[in-house]
Amino acid sequence: MAEGMKRVKLPSGIELDVLDIGQRDGETLIFLHGFPESHRTWRGQIAHFSEKYRCIAPDQRGYRGSSNPQDASEYTIGKLMGDIEQMADALGAGNFTLVGHDLGGVVAWAIALTGTMAGRIDHLVIANAPHPLILSKLLYTNAEQRASSQYIRAFRDRRNDAVTREKGLLPLMVKALGFDASSSMENEERAQLMTEWSNPDTAIAMLNWYRAGLADVPPMDTPYELPADYSPPALPNVTIPTLIVWGIDDIALPKANLDGLDELVDDLTLVKVAGCGHFVTWEAPDKFNAALGEFLDNNSV
Repeated sequence: MAEGMKRVKLPSGIELDVLDIGQRDGETLIFLHGFPESHRTWRGQIAHFSEKYRCIAPDQRGYRGSSNPQDASEYTIGKLMGDIEQMADALGAGNFTLVGHDLGGVVAWAIALTGTMAGRIDHLVIANAPHPLILSKLLYTNAEQRASSQYIRAFRDRRNDAVTREKGLLPLMVKALGFDASSSMENEERAQLMTEWSNPDTAIAMLNWYRAGLADVPPMDTPYELPADYSPPALPNVTIPTLIVWGIDDIALPKANLDGLDELVDDLTLVKVAGCGHFVTWEAPDKFNAALGEFLDNNSV
């Protein structure tokens, strides 16, 4: 394993590869990556903040070398939140700042909204991950968001599994997303991702995140209105200090996802990054680091 990586066995039986480096006597930052990456999405942040903070970044279940159960029922939001709580306990992390991008941000939102680990999370930091109440409405009412989310329907379609098991995740990424490896990503990072995506069990496990209960995605011909039986969960406001860093040119999550956030988050800092897409963590690492650093300085515990 690379320096700072360790294998953490959770009480659930799940095993996670976790990067754990930095100052043990400093505040702790826990970083949660999203699809289709790994802890490496935080490479620019960990290199910067580990001089002052303890930085913990797991490869979440299903990703890279971590446990990859093949049944979609193993990827419910409750189990994904449980992984983070059990990991934090196993590593002796008391209070911490929780940082999440993409599906890692979905887990971070859920932890904050459900009160999981209440009293232990000092700050919440979200990078291009939608608040569940906003996204669920946009999927019904906003044509841009619905079109951008049709790939999820392909990810949930098990007719694609045979090809995925034979050839890995890349063909489905091309089919569903028109994937074209970003020129903004270093060649070494791109090569690592291609290797990880080629593992059929890992590929299916990554897709299981989309099959275990995320928001319903209507087909494009569904009327653009909330259905008569639409009944979103009654979620509390997030009360801890929250930073949202958003790459404005995100083609998967249009900026309509930012509308109304100030009504759902009591202590909100919003930083919009122009000229940057969905992967703001490594597309604009300096801007992300500056926003996070200022936020932590202004909200020190």
